[in-house]
Amino acid sequence: MAETRSTCPYCGVGCGVIIESEGEQITGVRGDPAHPANFGKLCSKGSTLHLTATPLVLQTRRLLQPMLREGRGAQPQAIAWERANEIAAERLLAIRAQHGPDAIGFYISGQLLTEDYHAFNKLARAVIGTNNIDSNSRLCMSSAVVGYKQTLGADAPPACYEDLDHADCVFITGANPAWAHPILFRRLEAAKAARPAMKIIVVDPRRTESAEFADLHLQILPGTDVALCQGLLHAMIWDGWVDAAYIAAHTQGFEALKALVRGMTPREAARICGIEEKDLLQAAEWFARSPASLSLYCQGLNQSSSGTAKNTALINLHLATGQIGRPGAGPLSLTGQPNAMGGRESGGMATLLPGHRDPGSAEHRDEIARLWGCDALPTAPGKTAVELFEAAARGEIKALWIVCTNPAQSLPEQALVRRALEACEFVVLQEAFADTATAAYADLLLPAASWGEKEGTVTNSERRISRVRAAVPPPGSARADWRIVRDIAQRLEARLRPGRPGLFDIDSAEQLWLEHRAATVGRDLDIGGLSYALLDMKGPQQWPYPAGGAPRARLYENGLFATPNGRARFIAKPYQAPLDKLDARHPLSLTTGRLRDQWHGMSRSGTVARLFGHEGAPALSLHPADLPRRGLVEGDLARIRSAHGELVLTVRADAGVAPAQAYLPMHWGSEFIGGFGINALTQRGFCPDSKQPELKFAAIDVQRLDLPWRLSAAAWVTGGEGAAMRERLRALFGEFGYAHCVPVAGPEGREGWRFEAACAEPPGAALVERLAEALGLQGPGLLRYADSRRGRSRLLRLEGEGAAARLRALLLVGNTEDGAAAAWLLPLWREVEPVAPYGRQLLAPEPLQGGARQPARSPQVCNCFDVSEARIRTQLQSCSGTPVQRLAGLQSALRCGTQCGSCLPALRRLVAETVEELTP
Repeated sequence: MAETRSTCPYCGVGCGVIIESEGEQITGVRGDPAHPANFGKLCSKGSTLHLTATPLVLQTRRLLQPMLREGRGAQPQAIAWERANEIAAERLLAIRAQHGPDAIGFYISGQLLTEDYHAFNKLARAVIGTNNIDSNSRLCMSSAVVGYKQTLGADAPPACYEDLDHADCVFITGANPAWAHPILFRRLEAAKAARPAMKIIVVDPRRTESAEFADLHLQILPGTDVALCQGLLHAMIWDGWVDAAYIAAHTQGFEALKALVRGMTPREAARICGIEEKDLLQAAEWFARSPASLSLYCQGLNQSSSGTAKNTALINLHLATGQIGRPGAGPLSLTGQPNAMGGRESGGMATLLPGHRDPGSAEHRDEIARLWGCDALPTAPGKTAVELFEAAARGEIKALWIVCTNPAQSLPEQALVRRALEACEFVVLQEAFADTATAAYADLLLPAASWGEKEGTVTNSERRISRVRAAVPPPGSARADWRIVRDIAQRLEARLRPGRPGLFDIDSAEQLWLEHRAATVGRDLDIGGLSYALLDMKGPQQWPYPAGGAPRARLYENGLFATPNGRARFIAKPYQAPLDKLDARHPLSLTTGRLRDQWHGMSRSGTVARLFGHEGAPALSLHPADLPRRGLVEGDLARIRSAHGELVLTVRADAGVAPAQAYLPMHWGSEFIGGFGINALTQRGFCPDSKQPELKFAAIDVQRLDLPWRLSAAAWVTGGEGAAMRERLRALFGEFGYAHCVPVAGPEGREGWRFEAACAEPPGAALVERLAEALGLQGPGLLRYADSRRGRSRLLRLEGEGAAARLRALLLVGNTEDGAAAAWLLPLWREVEPVAPYGRQLLAPEPLQGGARQPARSPQVCNCFDVSEARIRTQLQSCSGTPVQRLAGLQSALRCGTQCGSCLPALRRLVAETVEELTP
């Protein structure tokens, strides 16, 4: 067995991993104990990375060769790389010649390596001649970028992970690290255990697992973060908790900000935010008066029409109290993607140039042109993510090259996104996975290497650069992203720069990295002292790391900032409400977030069936009191409408959601549910400074939807059957008023698919037959019950005989009442229980009579060991002692929470909720 040190491709914590491989096959993964980001720990997603690279996934889910679609709607056909490169170059050249370079746009990804970013940036600006290159990092980090630049002078997070070990107050706002950055949350848990006096404040409209861990939860109304920060600052000024000496020595603009917040009294801020004034005052005191205060923040601040203002309002608090530039203190933005930071460093966005330069600066453009050895860079402002697709929908962008991202799932206002993709003359999709929603719109699909197959670097949230290394070669004909760029760029250069020195005479990722390094020298992010060799020898390093110098864990320790005069800037921006307004037509505010065990659009994590165990189906969460007010009960189907689109989902009661609010996980796209996915509801309005869209707030209405006819289906699959079955089932989504299809992990390594659908009228026989065919419920050996008069039926296929017989597949059709009567069959299938005890009742239309009904499956809590909530509650009844002792006893008995630790917040809650059973 070979072992290869690399980096996790999920969130921006940047955990080190050790990849285990045999020949050309990845066989396992574990955390790298030597990596300073995680010290060997991995979350539920990272610890299952090897399952995204099994032979079955490689054969059935990966894009393995270039594919060409001769016409929209046609099936793509395999072609050779030479032909694919030729088509890409010729089509791009033709569009450029007819419509100009700005008719071409590049939409790339925070999952690319820094070297890949660099290659695409050169291709777009130096070869094509357009600034129309943007990244999906626009959706997650651009407000943080602009916030840092406006206040501190550079896009440089000043704090580091080690500050969790020194902070006396941790202020978490717009983030749920317990689920979105679990390894960092493990470090926070350890810090709190070591220093119980540490104060943790969480600001979140929902009571998340992060909020449950806090000493103080400020459950503000969505979108009111600026008002909160201004109210906190008002209190700090009024009570004399600001650091006047620091303000005088190291900042500018305080008087204007002081005048602005004069009217935002704690009482007024509390009213706007919907919280208690005393809680706001307590938060202000803890933040200002603690010896060291650290803030952690993410999409709740960034994904807003006031995203930059929210970031600067938070940083204002650090500057006003001197809580920056020393151990345990500072504003630390949590990056959502594994290399969004590297993309920012390399200038892979429309509003950036390499080395933290500005494309609006002639001096900066000239510097990069000289470094690259090309003519002057384009001057026209580039279009950002939303603007690119708006322009494509208008017919201005004729060609889109999309890389390692899934805009037909992740961008807001999906109706417009899909119009844009349909209107575009030429869509190139460079992707590792073949079945994303965007793939259906691509004319040319280029297979890219993925995790475990690539060489390069990434930068995490604390400015730490890590090596990414290939353990195995890419499958099929897949190639490294930079190599795909190089080969097409060389063809373009032959026509656009004949006789000139080539810009892409490169043979390795390291050559691209050295060019990137050169662009940083003398800048705030100078990495002139770094090299692949040094990273290989010393491990991951933080920037800046200039030649002859050393890495710096914290920035601005000397009080000098990256502004022209060295002073940090207070930014005075008034509070503004979100763009969508609540009214009688749309009375509820919707916010979106992440699931614990999934990531982004689930292109990768969705290949692992066991990661669906914790949350197995999409649902809209509402406060329990809001369901009866709207004529709903848990499990009902509802039509969810915003001004931007609509969606049909089941509803669930969630006491963590405040009244008049709603919550949806952002992962569910048309790959798993009928319609355009969650982002059918979100809006494309964006922050004017960062151009980041307001994905975190939409005004919605929720109405009960009467779809009385239900279809429930399930099937275990073997070998390569699963991917084909999924595609057959997905093709039927449009036939129903509601549908979803998700993978299921069963006992003994089984994998299967669950399909649920509903419609207003009884489904026709032909549709039921198509569904049966999709499930393999045809031919001899079926158990069948049908009542054509009542429109209900059952189809069952067994495997094994006699006492060993189990359900392999089933299809249940009927009205809501019929579905309830037959629902006991689904857990029987799910748990692979013997069916012999049920005999004729398997097909009986009446509810199960007598015998032991298989109970509904209890929610999964621990993914690593598939431990359910019911098992945990039962075990806790016999666990005695303090909460810590009871948790230890639970872990000893069931092993839950002993591997990745992602379930620890839930376990602590269950310990608190479950009373020990006393014996007389």
